[in-house]
Formats: sequence, C-alpha cells, structure tokens
Amino acid sequence: MSEPVDPAGAVDALDARLLLLLSDEPRLGVLECSRRLGVARGTVQARMDRLERRGVLRGFPPEVDLAALGYGLTAFAVLEIAQGKRIEVAGRLAAIDEVCEVHATTGEGDLLVRMVARSNADLQRVIDEVVDVRWVQRTSTSIALSTPIPPRVRPLLERVAGRP
Repeated sequence: MSEPVDPAGAVDALDARLLLLLSDEPRLGVLECSRRLGVARGTVQARMDRLERRGVLRGFPPEVDLAALGYGLTAFAVLEIAQGKRIEVAGRLAAIDEVCEVHATTGEGDLLVRMVARSNADLQRVIDEVVDVRWVQRTSTSIALSTPIPPRVRPLLERVAGRP
C-alpha cells in the first residue's frame, strides 16, 4: 500500500525517497526502484508519471562537467534591459551557446545570466555577444573563482523524506 499523497500536490516522503534514489542512480529501472523502496512496481511508475506531469521530475540528463569540455571559466552577468523586453532578450540570449541559464530577478538588474567560456579572451567574446543583444542597456559581470556549493536539491529531498 502506498503512502497517501498530499492533496495540495506537495512531494511526500515516498516521492522524495524515489527522487533521491534517481538522483543517486538515474539509470535505475522502475522494477529496481520498487525493490529498493519496498513498494509495488505500479506505485513507483504511477509516482514517476505524476512527478513528470507536474514538472517535478524533468528527465534524466547526465551531469556534464563543463570544465572537462574546455569551458573552465564561469561568469555571472547582471543585465539591465529595456522595460517590457524580457521575453525578447531571453530568446536572443538563448541563441548564445555559452549562456547556460538566465533568471529574471528583482533588485539592481533585470536578468541574471550564467555563462561559460574557455578563457578570459573567450569570455570577452561572449560578453560582447550579450551586450550586442538588442534591448540590453547595461551589464555587470563577475567571474566565479570556485563553486563551494554546486547546484543541489538533495538536502531538501532528504528533509521531505524524513532523513536527518
């Protein structure tokens, strides 16, 4: 018997345990997940389907080390853009391969852009491409020296799963 699902649609402890398992071993099949979690195969499949439908589980891409691909430099740029042009600017930034992600923000700037480059000279080229995007009015760029805490969700999943 599966654990009850929160009517508000929140991730429950079984969902969190399933997500932790898939985070650790993304190539596990449904049957092996059900064995390790101690629930029926159908329960695991139904949970995965529901998590995908709700956008909680978005796929199983491999974690790629960009430095190993030659992109050892990471930078963040705060962009000030013309009012009302967020969608257009984001679309043009998406066309720049080295732009890894863009967040709409409050505060000093309008967009926070994470980008990668092969060297300082290559970063200058990428920044020039970003500055050339229509409606970008001002930028401020910072180079990341290290990443002491990489992107993570594990502590939150462990909390929901009831693990200390």
